[in-house]
Amino acid sequence: MNPKILRFLSNDRLETPFLVVDIEEVAANYRALRAAMPAAEVYYAVKANPATPVLRTLVGLGSSFDAASAEEVDQCLAVGAEPDRISYGNTVKRRRDIAHAYDRGIRLYAFDSLDELRKLAAEAPGSKVYCRILTSSEGSQWPLSRKFGCELDMARDLMLRAADLGLDAHGISFHVGSQQTDPERWDVAVGRTAMVFSDLREAGLELRMINLGGGFPARYLGDDLPTIDRFAGAIMRAMTKHFGNDLPEMIIEPGRCIAAEAGVIRTEVLLVARKRYDDPEQWVYFDVGKFGGLAETMDEAIKYPITTPYDGGPEGPVVIAGPTCDGADILYEKYQYALPLALKTGDKVTLLSAGAYTSVYASQSFNGFPPMKEYYI
Repeated sequence: MNPKILRFLSNDRLETPFLVVDIEEVAANYRALRAAMPAAEVYYAVKANPATPVLRTLVGLGSSFDAASAEEVDQCLAVGAEPDRISYGNTVKRRRDIAHAYDRGIRLYAFDSLDELRKLAAEAPGSKVYCRILTSSEGSQWPLSRKFGCELDMARDLMLRAADLGLDAHGISFHVGSQQTDPERWDVAVGRTAMVFSDLREAGLELRMINLGGGFPARYLGDDLPTIDRFAGAIMRAMTKHFGNDLPEMIIEPGRCIAAEAGVIRTEVLLVARKRYDDPEQWVYFDVGKFGGLAETMDEAIKYPITTPYDGGPEGPVVIAGPTCDGADILYEKYQYALPLALKTGDKVTLLSAGAYTSVYASQSFNGFPPMKEYYI
């Protein structure tokens, strides 16, 4: 937690739960990634945190954007992003949303099926398209592989079909999984992509772009992560290994690594309890839970570091839960967090690395709880 956020949190009158994000840290994270991978164009994954101050800052820094919906397209345009710097990267889109994006000037679209390709040909004629291939998400904490992408032979056929339909068959994309902790995972994916490039070249179609996806991690509890330079080095080694000196245009779609560590969530302890007299574990209930923005605690995938007013004192094992009446609203039970034994009802605690994939996941009013407030400083 940086001094700027610490000063903001010193105001105890702010009602919890809330998210606070340091915009200067967002900018610093973007610059660090650009410096590490100057050969790749950054398309910020808007879904990670689409707040206007975040998007406006990134527009000012020259970022491009990966949008997952027509609404995200409009959010980017509203803060000054140029249409030619926006990719509509969701492979599942409504026809009217494709038409809306096309009318707004968007000319770069993802797909992974024949049905989606036909929609693009009808609603976004002549646009650049790229096909997403299936890739292993091994090594990631939030896998994405099965829902999106197709096998290599299908990708080859679909790209040829795209050209037949009058679209600009532009490139191939993949995603090695969100919060990917192993830099070498890009090697296999780039190798598979190079096979599609080669097959299509033999068929008379030259692709020009590879979308390397996102997956660049943030620092959560227990993570011993390689530096961003190591990720960049591994990716560029994979590119030269499989493409030689004839490198295609490269796109990356970071979200988490730009926004996560720039933000924290402040929450209040609603209750500290035990389930039986001799229970070694305490149950600690926060006023934010799975339905309030902590959806990535599902299966205890993302483990937020937690700070309290009593850090450094005696600790004990805890189960951490949210405030709702839903039995699924348990954040951590298998992974045994330890929190200070002095922690009590009414105390304020802070979840670190919470600037990405939190506020955007909050329900509107489950159990009547409103979405948490957001502050951008």
